[in-house]
Amino acid sequence: MRRGWLIAAILVIALVLALLGAGRFRMFSGTPPTDLGVHDGRFKPPSPTENSVSSQARLHAESRPPASARINPLPLRGKAEASIARLRSVLEATEGVRIVQAEHDYLRAEARTRWLGFVDDLEFWFDPVDGVIHLRSASRLGGRDFGTNRKRIDEIRARYLGLGPKPD
Repeated sequence: MRRGWLIAAILVIALVLALLGAGRFRMFSGTPPTDLGVHDGRFKPPSPTENSVSSQARLHAESRPPASARINPLPLRGKAEASIARLRSVLEATEGVRIVQAEHDYLRAEARTRWLGFVDDLEFWFDPVDGVIHLRSASRLGGRDFGTNRKRIDEIRARYLGLGPKPD
């Protein structure tokens, strides 16, 4: 009986080490989608699974995103350029986030999880018609993110609005 528990413990430890090693070698990072960006005033639809959020989820009813994908856009803080600059500084100060594309009205970033190295794609676009910053955050791999994308966006929103820790 004791030997069985020892073998089980060794197997669990080996599995954890294997997962951490795979994450270290970026085996869980996935490939960036080729259809990111804004096309005709829209981001790509949120995933049909529960691993993304989008302020434009309602615009993609045909792809049947789950209700959990809906999230509000960011309000402007002053003029559009100042708002995008503020958002950029928040993203640059966010642990695990790296900006990969920055335009005057669009930001794209990648967020990497600490231990296993999963990558999520984040997009922000100033919509001149609605006067807001639309956003999208989605996991590259898997069908569930256990609320990680929503939580990250909520933290970014709080800091952007000055409700959380200030960016450096």
